[in-house]
Amino acid sequence: MSEVFEGYERQYCEASASLSRKCTAASALDGEKKKQKLSEIQSGVEEAESLIRKMDLEARNLQPSIKAGLLAKLREYKSDLNNVKSELKRISAPNARQATREELLESGMADTLAVSTDQRGRLMMTTERLNQSTDRIKESRRTMLETEELGVSILQDLHQQRQSLLHAHTTLHGVDDNIGKSKKILAAMSKRMDRNKWIIGGIITALVLAILLILYFKLAN
Repeated sequence: MSEVFEGYERQYCEASASLSRKCTAASALDGEKKKQKLSEIQSGVEEAESLIRKMDLEARNLQPSIKAGLLAKLREYKSDLNNVKSELKRISAPNARQATREELLESGMADTLAVSTDQRGRLMMTTERLNQSTDRIKESRRTMLETEELGVSILQDLHQQRQSLLHAHTTLHGVDDNIGKSKKILAAMSKRMDRNKWIIGGIITALVLAILLILYFKLAN
């Protein structure tokens, strides 16, 4: 069902229940107080008619499978509102109390009022179901928001972990560079040591030869 239709329906059910209470109260009033109450009822009827028009427009824009059920509801609501209008007309007439008794006796209005009461009972049940549906929707939205917050928290943790891994990768890359430089230095030092070994070996050989030559000349003399 359309959430927009449900919103209008909830408002109508509340308005209808309020009109019923006001009609009952107006029947027991006289004078200015009754006029004031009747004016409130008339305003409520106009508001209820506006809500029915909005529901009708919304229902006709929905899919046929959904629209049929909603239009059936609308027929009940229109019938209920017509009963309210009849009640308003009755209590607005002069000698309303006497007229009520005569009308009940002559036209069987009691059955109509019973039907209207039954319809209002169904409206109240519908209002309760709508309120329950609204509570479930609110709970679902709350759960969705909590899930969204949890998802954001997880994404933030993953982002921090990624940054840590990137930092570690950068550090390891720097270590690799240092190891490469160290290898180059050690290789250069090794080459120098080898070269120095040859130079020292040559010097030692020259010294030995020089000593041998000196000893040879001394022995020859």
